Amino acid sequence: MRSSSDKFMKKSSKRYTKALEVADLGNGYSVSEAIEVLKKMPKAKFDETVVLSVHLGVDPKQSDQMVRGTVSLPHGSGRRVKVLAFTDDPAGALAAGADEAGLHDILQKINDGWLDFDVAVATTSAMKEVRSAARILGPRGLMPNPKTGTVSDDLPSAIQAVKAGRVEFKMDKTANLAIVVGKRSFEGPKLVENCDMAIDVLSKMRPTDFRGKFVESMTIAGSMTPGIRLSQKIFGKF
Repeated sequence: MRSSSDKFMKKSSKRYTKALEVADLGNGYSVSEAIEVLKKMPKAKFDETVVLSVHLGVDPKQSDQMVRGTVSLPHGSGRRVKVLAFTDDPAGALAAGADEAGLHDILQKINDGWLDFDVAVATTSAMKEVRSAARILGPRGLMPNPKTGTVSDDLPSAIQAVKAGRVEFKMDKTANLAIVVGKRSFEGPKLVENCDMAIDVLSKMRPTDFRGKFVESMTIAGSMTPGIRLSQKIFGKF
């Protein structure tokens, strides 16, 4: 008797094989060509997230070569983002669009294991208390940070920016990073514009004293598709 995992692997392999028939994945494509290829690949039964995956040439062990930032996608990410606001004015934060808000009560819930949110924002004063949960939030990429615009005294603007399609990205220990650029249901031109914006933001994030090749490779993929390699003409100048 076949297990459910065997059936999943067979279905995934069949979809992957069909995807390989659409284009030569050994080639490097322009962003618009890559999106066109992606649109022709077999679809999953859900609206797949489209991700720009990047391998950087920096040394992740060097703190001054860490790459982290945000991009405000012109057409949004297509994801419903649950926002938690750390603040002494929870009513104001909820009115601005936060899904959860509070401070000491929320920190207690987090210490008890609750983490049902995607992005956390905080006021500057609240960060004194929020740091007590850094050991929980930090490893999960949920710690508010001034560099990503999630620590602000203009909390309504910070909340609305996240809700409108601002996406965070951070390099991992293997010098890879992933940037969500939309959904497969998006029209092609909108995905292209989102990708172009992400690439433009990334191009400006080369560490000051780094002299090597900043970007080694870039691919675009849906949740269930193989990666479509982008041409070095796009990122070779970084």
